[in-house]
Amino acid sequence: MKTIFNLIILVVVLLFTSCSGQKDNTDNFDINKSTRKESGQVKASERIDLENKGVGPIQDVMLAEEIDLDRAKEGEVLFNQYCVICHKVSDKFIGPAMKGVLDRRSPEWVMNMILEPAKMLKEDPLAKDLFMEFNGSPMSDMGLSEAQARAVLEYFRTL
Repeated sequence: MKTIFNLIILVVVLLFTSCSGQKDNTDNFDINKSTRKESGQVKASERIDLENKGVGPIQDVMLAEEIDLDRAKEGEVLFNQYCVICHKVSDKFIGPAMKGVLDRRSPEWVMNMILEPAKMLKEDPLAKDLFMEFNGSPMSDMGLSEAQARAVLEYFRTL
């Protein structure tokens, strides 16, 4: 009996310690306001939309013709540190595959999604469609700076 009581106490303590009580911006996302993919439509992850810049601080990104390899290496480190938990280079996982993302999305959209995923989920139709395609898994805000997001973008150019 004492063992069962101790086990219950342990479970309760673990529950309280695992829930920090802090909310991130994705906690306010209302799934009922998101758009749903209609049958016959191209999946959001395969849709090409190079005109949409998304919603956020990035309005214009100038990409040099040549890839900045030093910046791309920094971006690869950041990607492996923050992003691989949900994204793979060539395969869909919890989120879309990153290979060829700049053939499907504008650089501004990619950076805005990295920098302000909650705002994108609330206000960008494509981000909402991706949310629905990937089973309601919102992208987490990793707290990257604009310079770090730009480095990740440069890494995506190498894929």
